[in-house]
Formats: sequence, C-alpha cells, structure tokens
Amino acid sequence: MESKAVFLDTNIVADMIDSRRSNHPLSLRLLEHLMLESYEVFISEDMVSTLYYISDDKEATLAFLEHVVYVDWHVVPYGKDLLMEATHIASMEKIDLEDILQCLCARDHGCSALITCDQTFVDCGVRIVDYAAFA
Repeated sequence: MESKAVFLDTNIVADMIDSRRSNHPLSLRLLEHLMLESYEVFISEDMVSTLYYISDDKEATLAFLEHVVYVDWHVVPYGKDLLMEATHIASMEKIDLEDILQCLCARDHGCSALITCDQTFVDCGVRIVDYAAFA
C-alpha cells in the first residue's frame, strides 16, 4: 500500500496562505483533499522562515502556521547528513539546492509524493506531482 504521507513544496504552502496567488483556489482544494483523505503532510522547518520572509501578509502567515501547520502537519529538520548529501548532489549535478533538499527530506520521511508547481523539480526517487495530478 502506498504511503499516505506527502511533502509540500514552498510554493504550494504559499498558495494556501496568500489569496492573491493564482493557485490559491487549487491549493485550498488540495488542502481539503489532504485533510479528508487523512494524509500526513510534511514540510521542512526552514520553510517556515521562507514563507514568513516572502509573505506580504505577515499576520496571515503567522495565523496559518499556528492554526494549520503546527496543529496538523509534520515540520521536520534536514539535519547535517541530509544537508551534506544535498549539497554534494547540487554541486555535482548543477541542480537547485532547495529542490534537492526538499526532495531528499520527503524521501527520508517516507513520503509517497512531493507536491509542487515547479515544472522542473529535481527527481530523487520521490514521485513529483502538481495540483492536477494529485487530487
């Protein structure tokens, strides 16, 4: 049986928080699907500061973190070993460090999919899907 654990890319969570983003309605449908189908949702802890930094609405971001992320989701660290592996891969393969960090983190936490809007997301053995492919 496939794991009911998924990892969300930063752009997916940003879509959930910011109602002005074009994918906001899709992100809310995804969030509802994940909740109704009892998925375990994972994000990396560094994503918290990134979401706050890129947000135009800091209060909405903090509220989403407090009332959704910290209540129902797994917020996980990378750890030094994963950071070293990701840095090595990014250097050798000339790929985006943030993407490989998230993909390896998803892999290490047994996620069956990583959900992203990024059309060129790196492959590390975890199924990469977008809104349409997942829900």
